[in-house]
Amino acid sequence: MDILEHLKQAGGVARTAQLLDAGYSRRDIARLTQRGAHQPKRGVFLAPNCNKELAAAIHHNARLTCASAAPHYGLWLRKAPPQLHLACNHGHGAGLIRHRSVRFSGHPTLPVAGVEDVVLHALGCLPPPASTALATSAIRLYSLPLELLKRELRADRSAPALRALQDLDLRAESIIEVDAQHLSG
Repeated sequence: MDILEHLKQAGGVARTAQLLDAGYSRRDIARLTQRGAHQPKRGVFLAPNCNKELAAAIHHNARLTCASAAPHYGLWLRKAPPQLHLACNHGHGAGLIRHRSVRFSGHPTLPVAGVEDVVLHALGCLPPPASTALATSAIRLYSLPLELLKRELRADRSAPALRALQDLDLRAESIIEVDAQHLSG
């Protein structure tokens, strides 16, 4: 596959290492800018019209998580967050919500946290019913074990997230049902 087409299919963003791992030569990578890609900093390539959130994740040396990652996994979320949610181990960057812990492997090709981390971050960050809808959809769509979430949320500051997990009704088949359960509860 053509390297620019590969870059576009990878969300429009990639690091040099990702392109090398995909089998492209350093010569192919060096020609990307001649083919229309942008290189905002060393080792980072952006295709024209790339996903801005993915570009921000790469720029901040982070991964999308929580509400910002939900659309990439098809998780239930009523509205997009006004601020970007990133998983990163540094304190750089302004205008974003930083989630510091990453426990699981991320998306194989995109700078997106793993679905497990996305749910754990949402449970600790978003109020119900947004957090419970996101968690319910991950459990239903990805067979994410409820016990895994409970096990990972054993820290002292996880009490609100654990309470949210106790309120989950896994029979819900849509975000509307989660909202209705929240209103009736």
